[in-house]
Amino acid sequence: MASVPAARTVWLWAGHAAYLGPSFQLDAHSTPVQCFALGVDAPFTVTVGERTWSRRSALIPARTVHRLDAGAGRMLFCYTDPRSVHADLLRSAMRDTAPIAGDHRNEQALIDRLRDGEIGPDELDRLLLAGGAPRDIDPRIRQAMDAIIGDPAEFGAERLAADAGLSTSRFLHLFSAGAGTSFRRYRLWARMLSVAAAVSESRDLTDAAVDAGFASPSHFSDAFRTMFGLTATTLLAQGTTVIVGGSQS
Repeated sequence: MASVPAARTVWLWAGHAAYLGPSFQLDAHSTPVQCFALGVDAPFTVTVGERTWSRRSALIPARTVHRLDAGAGRMLFCYTDPRSVHADLLRSAMRDTAPIAGDHRNEQALIDRLRDGEIGPDELDRLLLAGGAPRDIDPRIRQAMDAIIGDPAEFGAERLAADAGLSTSRFLHLFSAGAGTSFRRYRLWARMLSVAAAVSESRDLTDAAVDAGFASPSHFSDAFRTMFGLTATTLLAQGTTVIVGGSQS
């Protein structure tokens, strides 16, 4: 097994995030968007309910409560925004389509490259995305998702529904169908990304959380743990570097 470096890195793009580094001891959690996981140094297990899968790579659907055990090895986690072709292309790259999809077709190439040393987001994209046709999203829903990512503290469902010329109930139905996650969970995801971007600029975590739309520091802390299985304080206390990049298509 390769030696485990101390470095932990989070990359952020518009609506996307990735983590590379030593595994944390994660509690059961549920992410608002789908999560691709890769065991860089060793296989890991994913448990959903009473079922457990052993995987070297896995694609975990949005809003799926799961527990991931990776031991002490390094992990790559990639969270893909459903607005993007990335979400569909990543699904099409998984060769095992069990409830927890596994066996990414570039799995070994990813492992080899990550063991070689530093990797950038562009190269990560190239290795992760291996072809496939993306599905369309209703343009009214895509516009709403763009607005949420742009200012997650500002927009509520009622306002965005009115902007789209829809009733709130119809808007929420179309949003869930198009995004693959609920409006509330997607907005929480956007708020998390906003906080992370602010932290990358050395802003205070509490102030960043309030500015992103969280009602209180405890609201942010609880939401973070529910999404990722650990606290933001634990993540940052390990010397994690947060890097903000450009937008992805």
